[in-house]
Amino acid sequence: MTKRKGKSVSFDAMVKFFMQNYNIPTKKDVDRLMAKLDRLETLMKTAMASGGYPLKGRGGRRKTAGTAVDMVFDVIKRSREGLGFVDIQAKTGFGDKKIRNIIFRLNKIGKIKRKSRGIYIAA
Repeated sequence: MTKRKGKSVSFDAMVKFFMQNYNIPTKKDVDRLMAKLDRLETLMKTAMASGGYPLKGRGGRRKTAGTAVDMVFDVIKRSREGLGFVDIQAKTGFGDKKIRNIIFRLNKIGKIKRKSRGIYIAA
């Protein structure tokens, strides 16, 4: 019996197969990405020129408590006797799970201490 020769695969087809199989971006993909970046850049420039949001570190920003961790820490720090979980929740308005996680993190990094069960003071 004679062996039959299969259809030969072109080099271009092999390259295309490997590029798709290994998620290698093509020139067309890179050009699309560059166009999107250019549009975003011009949008940011026009927003800043028209009095948009200032960049971080510029003047004119209001002083806020910052993150949720900062808010909880400020509430605990202002209390001399220490605060319980319910008091912290009432003053910040956060949910149980969020406050528990924040208290755990603050205790772990040493910013607060447990005065007694459920009472927290600044370290």
